[in-house]
Amino acid sequence: MIFYGGDYNPEQWDEAVWDEDVRLMQQAGVTMVSVGIFAWAKLEPREGEFDFGWLDRVLDKLHAGGIRLDLATATASPPPWLTKAYPEVLPVTEDGTVLQVGSRQQYCPSSPILRSLTERLVSKIAERYGNHPGLQMWHINNEYGCHVSHCYCAVSADAFRSWLRAKHGSIDALNRAWGTGFWSQGYSDFDEIFPPSAAPTFRNPGQLLDFDRFSSDALLDCFRAEAAILRAAAPNVPITTNFMGAFKGADYWKWAREIDIVSDDSYPDPADPNSPAFAAMSRDLMRSLGNGKPWLLMEQAPSAVNWRERNAPKAPGQMRAWSMQVVARGADGILFFQWRQSVAGAEKFHSGMLPHAGTDSRVWREVEALGAELKTLAPVAGAKVEARTGIVFDWQSWWSLEQDATPAHLSYVQGVFAWYEALWHLGVPVDFVEAGSDLTTYGVVIAPNLFAASTATLAGLDSFVRGGGHLLVGYQSGITDEDARTTQGGLPRRTPADARHPHRGVRTTAEHRPHRPQHTAPTRGDHWCVDG
Repeated sequence: MIFYGGDYNPEQWDEAVWDEDVRLMQQAGVTMVSVGIFAWAKLEPREGEFDFGWLDRVLDKLHAGGIRLDLATATASPPPWLTKAYPEVLPVTEDGTVLQVGSRQQYCPSSPILRSLTERLVSKIAERYGNHPGLQMWHINNEYGCHVSHCYCAVSADAFRSWLRAKHGSIDALNRAWGTGFWSQGYSDFDEIFPPSAAPTFRNPGQLLDFDRFSSDALLDCFRAEAAILRAAAPNVPITTNFMGAFKGADYWKWAREIDIVSDDSYPDPADPNSPAFAAMSRDLMRSLGNGKPWLLMEQAPSAVNWRERNAPKAPGQMRAWSMQVVARGADGILFFQWRQSVAGAEKFHSGMLPHAGTDSRVWREVEALGAELKTLAPVAGAKVEARTGIVFDWQSWWSLEQDATPAHLSYVQGVFAWYEALWHLGVPVDFVEAGSDLTTYGVVIAPNLFAASTATLAGLDSFVRGGGHLLVGYQSGITDEDARTTQGGLPRRTPADARHPHRGVRTTAEHRPHRPQHTAPTRGDHWCVDG
């Protein structure tokens, strides 16, 4: 089966429409919905007082209607009572601004109070619904880090110091890694270290890189805490949380190892001619994060969104085309945000499967048609996408390359996309690979902008070439190591001796082959660099 559906938010609506929702879902071919993502205030209207009666009725109606449940833990947006009672939970930005209630995701991921209250709620949900017959999977939180990927509050500062102690072991080791001999930054104790918030000028690159890593890990620890509760209550029910394509705030390679089913939220701009290729890159990244296993498109828009400067609607047939692109790139589920378009709130102008205009609308007719068509594609569910070309996608390089005080202000993702788009136009299937991973299944590997490359990563690329693989290295690669320290001995290049022996090492520069076309196939065991 290819799952079809979207976010269902019955708490926004009067109970009188719930039966109609189920009937129209059946009419549209919906087979699974995500429920409860933003329902914390409805489930726990006051601290310690829980109301699950309404959710019981919703889930039972959906199950009776043959609709499977992607049940959320409701922890994505703390209710107002929580931040009023515990204002220290509120996150702090780089410039010291405290982010207030009235939006969503207003929490510090390192807060022990936040962790305690979320774990209590998740325990209640797991206990009540872990054996529900309609439960297909658990959905933890929502879009981790989308609005607050880094918190600079005092609690985060303490958590950062603990993280640094665990990573470096000693203050001397940290000073060596960060190169604190520069600008009199030497630390005598971990307690002297703070998050790299707003400062007079350029901040320490090693500190910035470690804070990016810490911030991703802090969010991941929140996920792990919830996942542990759910796995204990229902060990056979898979767990997901929705990624956001190429999202800078979280190292998804590390996250994907903790998740049973990779899922993605994807909103390519209908007005952007590059969107089909860029969307394809996101699809291939999701499949690759899961090691080729089927994944889910957890969110897309049926038509227009509401958060761009200009919000173009999807043209007739465009939603179907982009949905089929998702299936072709390994997904076994097509879902939307959201089922019924809101009449109030910050996303009331974001399109829904059931729009304001109701069933007498083009959006609804296309939703119905797609549901019917996906049923005919059930035989392709679980099919594998085979690729012999890999592109290295590395969050460490992304974080390092886009710091200040680097050779040029570059976009890591656009650098990767330049290579991907060329292959996309040629119809070449692509996997994305983690830096330092096994490359033996690929004939060609491309390493664009591999700015922060550890010795182990470079050795792995060297071994790939020595084994007969073809390696292409983009500009600004091998410039620094995993601690943001510059690579000594000059930039990676092929020496004259190595040039006579293409299997010897992975050292080359563009000037050795300045006129070689970008898409010309290299000879076996070759390694060359294109400077653009």
